[in-house]
Amino acid sequence: MSDLTEAESSPYAEVETALRKEFAGVHSSHTVTRCVEAAHYGALEVTGFAHPSLVERIARKHLHVLALVASERG
Repeated sequence: MSDLTEAESSPYAEVETALRKEFAGVHSSHTVTRCVEAAHYGALEVTGFAHPSLVERIARKHLHVLALVASERG
């Protein structure tokens, strides 16, 4: 049995960690994970591959948009 959590075994673990730190206090870790997952699937669908740097850029844009929407509602 592995001691690694699901996030740590993900090819995007470093991306999630960086985005969690960047958006701490703005978004929950669950929201960051969901955005990374959505970015992964979106990249695959559009380009056929999902390199971590592409997934990070897409997820960051998602998180910025969510933060903007939340601030406008607030």
